[in-house]
Amino acid sequence: MLHLERYHRQITLKSFGIEAQKKLASAKVLVVGAGGLGCPVLQYLTAAGVGNIGIIDDDKVSLSNLHRQILFTSNDIGKLKTEAAFERLNAMNPEVQINIVSERITTKNAVEIIWDYDVIIDCTDNFPTRYLLDDVSRLIEKPLIFGAIYQYEGQAAIFNVIDADGFTTNYRHLFPEPPKPGEVPDCNDAGVLGVLPGIIGTIQATETIKLITGTGNPLINKLMTINILDYQTAIFQIPTENLTNENIPSTLKEFEQMNYELHCRIKQNGITNISSSEFKEIAELPDTVIIDVRETDELPKLELPYLSIPLSQLKENSNQINKRNIIVVCQSGKRSMIGAQILKEILDQDYTIGHLEGGINQLNQEINE
Repeated sequence: MLHLERYHRQITLKSFGIEAQKKLASAKVLVVGAGGLGCPVLQYLTAAGVGNIGIIDDDKVSLSNLHRQILFTSNDIGKLKTEAAFERLNAMNPEVQINIVSERITTKNAVEIIWDYDVIIDCTDNFPTRYLLDDVSRLIEKPLIFGAIYQYEGQAAIFNVIDADGFTTNYRHLFPEPPKPGEVPDCNDAGVLGVLPGIIGTIQATETIKLITGTGNPLINKLMTINILDYQTAIFQIPTENLTNENIPSTLKEFEQMNYELHCRIKQNGITNISSSEFKEIAELPDTVIIDVRETDELPKLELPYLSIPLSQLKENSNQINKRNIIVVCQSGKRSMIGAQILKEILDQDYTIGHLEGGINQLNQEINE
């Protein structure tokens, strides 16, 4: 039952009214990622009265999340984000049906999960999942509300919707190819001001409401950028040229066979993934060296002996490595994988090369639990 008093302030808006509210109530929206972007998206769509909201995320709440993921509290640390979000959102608006999936979205489950939703919102923080969502949304013709952040800058756009001129674009029209490894660090490595994902997530929620209700001029085939240091904003028309990349899946069968981590060059055969629980034991094996590829001023420092070679200097300084068992580490595990790939390419087969999954962040989190 639609309780009009709850939504009275937006129903009374000119050009919105009860019909727009009914459209929200009947809409089904999937939010992929319940982190910095996902939290404000979920809060505002729930408050606005979107009838059915899905949340997919396999992560747990950690202390380092709380400065920007304001849907959660200190009491939620260690809980699955989906479960903590459900509890908070259900208390906010019990009229909304909240469906949670506490797993990572993959090529094996994506089609089944998103099929019944009207709109997909990309609140992820990594390129493999962005390209995965872009491809599957394009193939099954679902509108995709995109958002991304970097330090003090953010972006938002709407893909897979035909504009008034008959054109439609997707994420690959902006970025036909994934960036080269190390070109674009995530917020674990580069940092982010906590309010930024709140701003971009709120814009994503706004665009979703506009798209569902037909209100205003949504960012269809347009990219909005904002820098919160000086509030410079811009809106760009996304180019609509045909994409000819042979690596783009053209059928759902091809999509299900894609390896997006390899596509984005994050994984490579021959590199051992070392978990936090295995790290210390393996690090203490004979003839083993730990190589920290972070910048020299990054904290916290490792307590074990290590060799510091920033990623940008790794190739020309590989001659400093004088042991055969190599473990590459960084803050979040992204740069260490790239460093391991570099060493795999330039060192001979006598070397055993691994990297610390989840990086020093994950290592310290497990120590503190």
